[in-house]
Amino acid sequence: MTREGFRLYNAIIVLFRYGTDLKGRPIKKAIVYTKHEHSIKKSDIDNDALRIITHLRESGFSAYLVGGAVRDLLIGKCPKDFDIVTSATPSRIKRLFRNSRIIGKRFRLVHVFFGEKIFEVSTFRSTIDGSVGNVFGSMDEDVMRRDFTLNALYYDPLEEQVIDYVGGVEDIRNSVLRPVIPLENIFVDDPVRMLRAVKYAATTGCKMSWKLKHKIRKSAHLLSPVSPSRLTEELLKIVNSGHAYDIVSQALETDLFMYLQPSATSMMATSKEFERKYLNSLKALDEFVSQNHDSRLGEKLVYLIFDFISGLTDWNKEIEVSPQAGELYVRTWHDCRNFVLPMNPQRTELECAIRLALRKIGVSIRPMATVEKENKKEPRMRSSRRGRKRITNKH
Repeated sequence: MTREGFRLYNAIIVLFRYGTDLKGRPIKKAIVYTKHEHSIKKSDIDNDALRIITHLRESGFSAYLVGGAVRDLLIGKCPKDFDIVTSATPSRIKRLFRNSRIIGKRFRLVHVFFGEKIFEVSTFRSTIDGSVGNVFGSMDEDVMRRDFTLNALYYDPLEEQVIDYVGGVEDIRNSVLRPVIPLENIFVDDPVRMLRAVKYAATTGCKMSWKLKHKIRKSAHLLSPVSPSRLTEELLKIVNSGHAYDIVSQALETDLFMYLQPSATSMMATSKEFERKYLNSLKALDEFVSQNHDSRLGEKLVYLIFDFISGLTDWNKEIEVSPQAGELYVRTWHDCRNFVLPMNPQRTELECAIRLALRKIGVSIRPMATVEKENKKEPRMRSSRRGRKRITNKH
């Protein structure tokens, strides 16, 4: 059990959260920032997230906003998600909210639905199995398995207090990105944390220390066995972030981007002109995302593949020979599919991006059903007269 106390320090009341040591003596566990000390406005919190927390509290459980939502509220950004952590187990959460379902196999979470909104509600985790453990625990343990201090903050919207075990508030104020988990373990436990580090540095303005950057470069190879689905998820977050240029720039600097987009990284390494065009396209992507919040994914992916498609062939000659470009489209689709690997976006969205890129170049495309029919009939395409490589339909 924990209790809260305070002391007078330089005429300022400092509130602490207390726990006990192995001998039962009280020890300070966390600083508690009141509404007069932090910048979070209760009105900026989603009403349905408040409803979930209130219902959990009234049912006898502790419950807080956690992670990215608290971070974004502190730096003045509107959170995309409001994740909640609680002392209630998934089965108890499920019984409290009919509009919910339990997900996950190793560590179960609960998704609570309000219309199209989904709130992730998780149970405090223990550190018994390390930072990626799947055993329920206490709040004091849960904080120590979170990745960086700016994501290890808890917000109590009923008391309007931020609970900070790890100095995350001061790190945000000082624009510092600092790990909670020891450097020797943090990326071994979960290599995707390296991608999150460059993303947080780019989107929050918090700087990575030389030691952290060096560790990421040395550990970059750990991304190699990560599943394509997880890498796709992370890359699509970058595409949708509005900060793709800054994130990719930092991922290139820390040798991470070669594991996200190996073909693009290789082409940038051998051609400064392609690198310039590719990074400029990412700047254009960020501008597009900022102005078109409801655009489909294919309209964003076109910025990742346009420079590649532009350099595939002499498009003016291709258009002269085949202005309808049915077969040309099929070959281009396979080339682009290989170019974006290991990213595996929904096929219809990649097709949309390719068609938009070809249209920008000046190539008209026949209806998609016609192209699909040709693709099924002729899985192996003959070599182009202009020296393009033979492409085998493997996908």
